[in-house]
Amino acid sequence: MPTRSHHGGRHELGQNFLVHRPTIDRLVALVVATDGPVLEIGAGDGALTVPLARLGRDLTALDLDERRVRALRRRLPTVRVEHADVLRHPLDRPVVVGNVPFHLTTPVLRRLLGRDTWRHAVLLTQWEVARKRAGVGGATMMTAQAAPWFTFALHDRVPARHFRPVPGVDGGLLTATRRPEPLVPARERRAYEAFVRRVFTGRGRSLADVLTGAAGLPRRASATLLADCGVTARALPRDLRAEQWARLWRAVPRRSGVGRA
Repeated sequence: MPTRSHHGGRHELGQNFLVHRPTIDRLVALVVATDGPVLEIGAGDGALTVPLARLGRDLTALDLDERRVRALRRRLPTVRVEHADVLRHPLDRPVVVGNVPFHLTTPVLRRLLGRDTWRHAVLLTQWEVARKRAGVGGATMMTAQAAPWFTFALHDRVPARHFRPVPGVDGGLLTATRRPEPLVPARERRAYEAFVRRVFTGRGRSLADVLTGAAGLPRRASATLLADCGVTARALPRDLRAEQWARLWRAVPRRSGVGRA
């Protein structure tokens, strides 16, 4: 099988092919728990595409390497295999699954979380990204910004030796699921994301200090507002749960005019 496309070799495409059968089976099992047509990103040589095709569901597979696309089309005539860039292709299936090129993990996640055309995502990403998105050790700003609309779960750590070529970091098996009922209305999403950014980047040794500057509230009023939302005054932005962010978002504009305005 030729390993070179007009984009360059496999390293230029960021391809680290998953060769560990139990991890492949785990990915497929997570897809089985969902319903609806499936979009696979980064199909590569078809290690995941082949078992997904056996599920008998509508399946579209994407890859940027035109030689591997041609090979998969010959191998899997019942699967729609497209030569496409995941950063440009419509993410227009209810279920998105894939071994994400590690160097594209963050842009792929940003694009995915900005679309409203899917319900479930099953992704193999860089370990640190998967861990942070799932909120292990505290939520990141990106996770907090997406939390009112999505839930995240970390399932497995995938050692680097389970890929070929072997990458410099481990992988992580991450799922994202769209909430049936968002905690914040979609029309307020841009303003809410700006509010979260303001809080995460604000100055202070505690969330009460940060909120005082971000919302222009007196220190005591900030502490009271946080208490009303079930948050201790010494908490940090990374400590808040999705429900607490939503309550804080609803409370701050009423009391200070900051946020939705």
